[in-house]
Amino acid sequence: AALKDALRSQVSAALKEGRVTPTELCQRCLALIKNTKFLNAYITVTEETALKQAEESEERYKRGQPRGILDGIPIALKDNFNTAGIETTCASNMLKGYISPYNATVVQKLLDQGAVLLGKTNLDEFAMGSGSTDGVFGPVRNPWSYSKQYKEKSVSKSHSEDKESDWVISGGSSGGSAAAVSSFTCFAALGSDTGGSTRNPAAHCGVVGLKPTYGLISRHGLIPLVNSMDVPGILTRCVDDAAVLLGSLAGHDPKDSTTIQDDFKPFELPNLIDVSKLSIGIPKEYHAPGLSSEILALWSKAADLFKNAGAKVVEVSLPHTRYSIVCYHVLCTAEVASNMARFDGLEYGHRSDVKDSTESMYAATRREGFNDVVRGRILSGNYFLLKQNYEKYFVKAQKVRRLIANDFVKVFRSGVDILLTPTTLSDAAPYTEFIQEDNRTRSAQDDILTQAANMAGLPAINIPTALSERGLPVGLQFIGRSFQEKQLLTVAKWFEKQVQFPVIQLEEVKRHDSGVFQHQQSASFS
Repeated sequence: AALKDALRSQVSAALKEGRVTPTELCQRCLALIKNTKFLNAYITVTEETALKQAEESEERYKRGQPRGILDGIPIALKDNFNTAGIETTCASNMLKGYISPYNATVVQKLLDQGAVLLGKTNLDEFAMGSGSTDGVFGPVRNPWSYSKQYKEKSVSKSHSEDKESDWVISGGSSGGSAAAVSSFTCFAALGSDTGGSTRNPAAHCGVVGLKPTYGLISRHGLIPLVNSMDVPGILTRCVDDAAVLLGSLAGHDPKDSTTIQDDFKPFELPNLIDVSKLSIGIPKEYHAPGLSSEILALWSKAADLFKNAGAKVVEVSLPHTRYSIVCYHVLCTAEVASNMARFDGLEYGHRSDVKDSTESMYAATRREGFNDVVRGRILSGNYFLLKQNYEKYFVKAQKVRRLIANDFVKVFRSGVDILLTPTTLSDAAPYTEFIQEDNRTRSAQDDILTQAANMAGLPAINIPTALSERGLPVGLQFIGRSFQEKQLLTVAKWFEKQVQFPVIQLEEVKRHDSGVFQHQQSASFS
């Protein structure tokens, strides 16, 4: 195989040198998608389109005119980004069969740079959830459920247990994108991040998950959940790749008034990194109830790594963090209620056959189109927005949000450069255990360490750090100053080098197609 020789071979360089062609790369990824169908990571696989894009890329390479580092690189998109000519469902009956007339800005930017679109990935319905278990196309399975590392640790379990239900969740709501990257079916994927929906599945699937500063990347064409917090997220197998994608996607978009006005200059991360002059903050409030002893120990070891490298490590306080999850719930559901109002059966999406009256058609359409989770959030949001409740809930939550954002401002003004926190409370839960609790309870638990960064609009990244006692990935989160992605990613790259997170060993896939698997172990395209 053309790229057998190294785990971290540079795929972009191999394409330029002709050691592998975009078509071969695309075919190998498509073969892996077929072999990992049991993961349910993809809703739509765009095989014909992908092969055509790969052929066009191949012609550009033959002419010596590639469009850049992403030319010929296979990528996947969460199925809440609009794609012209390709179905966009949000994993909901409401949008089954919906084909957008335009591409989201981020999608267009990727295509303009020659990226090859393999397909649209699975998610919780309308991105409401933290397990990728509540979409109409079924739950996403975490690739690590089928890894040698996990299976070796779970051998001691009773043989009478149903092995088919032994798999663990991928996290959410961008679980399909995280599983796609983790299982080598693509080199990068886009998710969305409203309260942790990129970082949470990245932690559970052992990949890098970047939530950029609010306004750095255009939201145009991303079907909205919470307009004031949504950002497109980036999922890759290493930090360098995340920096490449960020450089390709960031910048002003006249179609999104919330994007930055200044041009964004892409950057390369240095190979030699000195962290000795940095101040790393450890927020004491992130030692949250339910935090596993394993993750607590890992968090402490990570702090020691920085201390031993000469960095200043200080405990800091973000006092309003304890109110953040309640505040987030009020603001999230209020904006959801507003955003979901557009799905009425008139202009696009599902329309009920009920014809008694316009009102009854509206009601039936929304009852048939939305699942219980979405309907529940709409009801909660409308309750908070009632005239008699508006000041008491929505306005008060906005005030608390300002206090939460100010906490971060004060900490960064005190001299702290980067905050180091856990990403999740524990490793991935088994599916059968996860569904015992309702979506709202689970989301409140799983978002507790991630949503504050969204409310403050700050950049944050998950870095896979170690395997738990169960052989599953555990990640840690770095939070940076607004628009200081270069510093954040530089620190993340240094940490990534220190921890040397192991490569997943997907035994079942390896048996099916060892050639494809060995090729796709290449962690980086950059």
